[in-house]
Order: sequence, then C-alpha cells, then structure tokens
Amino acid sequence: MPHWLMKSEPDEFSIQDLKQKGSGRWDGVRNYQARNYLREMRVGDSFFFYHSSCAEPGIAGIGRIARTAYPDPSALDHGSPYFDSKASTDRNPWSAVDVDFVEVFAAPLKLARLKTEPALQQLALVKKGSRLSVMPVSEEEWAAILALR
Repeated sequence: MPHWLMKSEPDEFSIQDLKQKGSGRWDGVRNYQARNYLREMRVGDSFFFYHSSCAEPGIAGIGRIARTAYPDPSALDHGSPYFDSKASTDRNPWSAVDVDFVEVFAAPLKLARLKTEPALQQLALVKKGSRLSVMPVSEEEWAAILALR
C-alpha cells in the first residue's frame, strides 16, 4: 500500500477534529501536483496527518483514505475560501478525498526533528523550498517516521 503525507492547518482541520468526527473530506487542495497525488490515492492507503502553519509544525497522527478522488465541492461553493470562479459542475479541475481517523500521536513529531533524520533526507517535506500539501512517502520513510514515535 502506498503511503502519503497530507498537511492541514490545525485551526482549520486538525487530527483532533478528524478523531472526533471519525471521518471527513480532505478538500481545498489548490496545487496541481498535490491534486495529482490525491488522484493517485486508493482506498486503504495510509497517510501522516501533518499540522502546518502553526507554532510547532509536525506529524500529529495517521489517517487512512476512505474514498478515492472526486470533484472537490469546495471549488463551487461561493462561501468557501477554496472557491474557484473558473470551476463549474462540468469542469472542476480540483479533487477531494475522504479520510478516516486511525491514530493521534502522544506528541507531534516536529519538523525540526524530522529534518535531522538521515533516513528522511529525500522526503519532500524536509527539502528546502518544498511547499506541497500532499506528497508521497516511501516505505522506508514511513518506517523511519514510525520509529520516531
């Protein structure tokens, strides 16, 4: 099974929110490469839930893909911060996936810590200038991150 890392700002949607709800829609991705990764996901794929744009960014837990990519309804919602005036019901370039809660970590694995791990030096997250909100994680990187918990 492929593995992924998906970023969310915790004040918008956090691992705790997903835990409380049990499942949810991962939407609002507005980068074509990240969108393409969403489209590669399959039901059952695991992902690290990463809290970004906060005091201490880091991996906060694990989720699982519950539904493969479908047109992102937030692109058509005028009240959404992810509204796209160029999108329509016939031509919506954006995708969403549904996710399930798996686990919340006792303490987030901070980005600063992840950057020091030799096994993670090829992970896009730790590379300078990488800002993708969705990215693949290799089997080796997945195992190395789990070992840090």
